[in-house]
Amino acid sequence: MEDVTYIGEPVSDSVTFKQLPIEMQGFLLHANGLVAYLGGLHIRGCCQEPKWHSLAEAWSGDTAFCKIYPNVKISDIPFAQDSMGNQFLLRKGIVWFLDTETGEVENLNVSFDMFIAGVERFPGRALDLSNIGTFAKLGARLMPGELLAVFPPACIKTNGDQFKLTRMPVATRLHSLADMYRQIRRLKPGQKITVRTDESYDAI
Repeated sequence: MEDVTYIGEPVSDSVTFKQLPIEMQGFLLHANGLVAYLGGLHIRGCCQEPKWHSLAEAWSGDTAFCKIYPNVKISDIPFAQDSMGNQFLLRKGIVWFLDTETGEVENLNVSFDMFIAGVERFPGRALDLSNIGTFAKLGARLMPGELLAVFPPACIKTNGDQFKLTRMPVATRLHSLADMYRQIRRLKPGQKITVRTDESYDAI
């Protein structure tokens, strides 16, 4: 993979590692997770620290995705995320995509190995790297342990509000996305809302 900014230390969480399918174990033995494409893809590792890189934290920790998003099953493995905090899940050997703003999931119809191969061969197709590119043009870059936040949120159609990108710690960004999801999940398509700059969302 290109533009790698972080590689995890060797596997230290053997409990989680033993629960993974063989192909994922093989990948993590080679590199126990990494951040590539200048933050465009973060593959989690089996580790105790740092928490933002821990697969166990994302899978079964206090803020596990299955505890927040009804469409995520306990058995789904949240092995990776993109630059915005959307998740890639492994469900029965197949990779699914979780939109963390809306809670919607999509079957990508590829295995873990196929996903990795697709990212390495066609990163621009497999991942949305547009915001990473925009951020780089501003002379900024994501550090390991950070995600991009976009305002207004991608799922909200606006009346020409100014587009803004910023970076924030992984935990802060994921908490913000979960909070947004809880607030908008019961809205009807097309319903008007007021979006405040503190990332709160009020239905009209």
